[in-house]
Amino acid sequence: MKIDAFHGFTLAILLLFVGKGLVARWGILRRYSIPESLVGGLACALVVFVLYYGMGVTVSFDLEARDAMLLYFFAAIGLSTDARTLRHGGRPLLILSGLAIGFMVLQNLVGMQTARAFGLDPRAGLMVGSISLTGGVGTTLAWSDHFVETLGITQAQELGLAANMIGLIAACTIGGPISSLLMRRHRLRASGDSTLEVGTLHSDEQHARLDYYGVLLALLWLNFALMLGYGINALVARTPVTLPAFVGCLLAGILLRMIGDWMRPSGRGRLWNWPSMQPGTALISDMSLGLFLTMALMGLRLWELQPVLAFITVAMLVQVVLVIAFVLLIVFRAMGRDYQAAVMCAGFGGIALGSTATAIANMTAVTREHGAAREAFIVVPLVCGFVIDIANALVISLMAG
Repeated sequence: MKIDAFHGFTLAILLLFVGKGLVARWGILRRYSIPESLVGGLACALVVFVLYYGMGVTVSFDLEARDAMLLYFFAAIGLSTDARTLRHGGRPLLILSGLAIGFMVLQNLVGMQTARAFGLDPRAGLMVGSISLTGGVGTTLAWSDHFVETLGITQAQELGLAANMIGLIAACTIGGPISSLLMRRHRLRASGDSTLEVGTLHSDEQHARLDYYGVLLALLWLNFALMLGYGINALVARTPVTLPAFVGCLLAGILLRMIGDWMRPSGRGRLWNWPSMQPGTALISDMSLGLFLTMALMGLRLWELQPVLAFITVAMLVQVVLVIAFVLLIVFRAMGRDYQAAVMCAGFGGIALGSTATAIANMTAVTREHGAAREAFIVVPLVCGFVIDIANALVISLMAG
């Protein structure tokens, strides 16, 4: 059964409503900052799984709108980034970049040792390491041919996609609880700032005020950012550097915000009015991220894990435990042991196990409950956008041989 793009997108909206309703009803989900998109998207994936095994019905979705939602989200993050605040990201940016690169190497070493323990080529462990977990689906597919044709690891793509599938779920699941644990254990004081980079506080969600003109302006400038982002991506494609498409949109958003603030230092004009645009930008950003992750999760084909279940189960359990230990023992201390650090720790789970989107989703879930964390929303997207993909490619090249 094939669900077309329109009906799939409509179902994603409905599932996001389901997730929001369950999170609003069950306090434990808010307490541990579980993303609403995880609840709705995973519920759909489980229903599809039951239909496959119980009735022999294979349900698939045309998720054409998914990638567009991701680009809108990162364009909104870029527009929300005041270039004057980037200087505050200097030292934390370097520290988190170093931690992320170091963890990629550790992640791969653990994956290779696990593969060796199962009698596999140790390099097969890279497919359950930084290739699929830090890199995501795109990196997995990009490296699969090399592993199959050059290294002779015939199940490389299946291993990578299965690991990415489990990692995506785990990343959404552990980020919020880690942050909540750190806040309780160290009695951290939340910011309480209601002006969030993405979405609104849970307590303000039903009362958020929007300006029609401001929302329309936000949508206009987001479309400008996507157009400029496509141009940046086309220029990057002419170089040896390979970056995900969202990086161009993130850069475009930052550049347009700089131009707008330079032309209108007060932030108020007919076509550039940031105080009026900000709530609309945050709303569109929140909706885009929620729908992207919902569609990513509802499209999971859980039955495809069966052929590699034993190795994948052990490998992913080890990787998840490794991430939790690394975040609690190293990342939190290195990033300053404060509320900003706790929010970044929630994001690090997304960096190490899922994707940039899951990192931001985890941080958004935390800040919607406890208040804004501006430094975290500057540092983490920059690390994900500029450091992770380039460094991961070098690490994989060196370790794959």
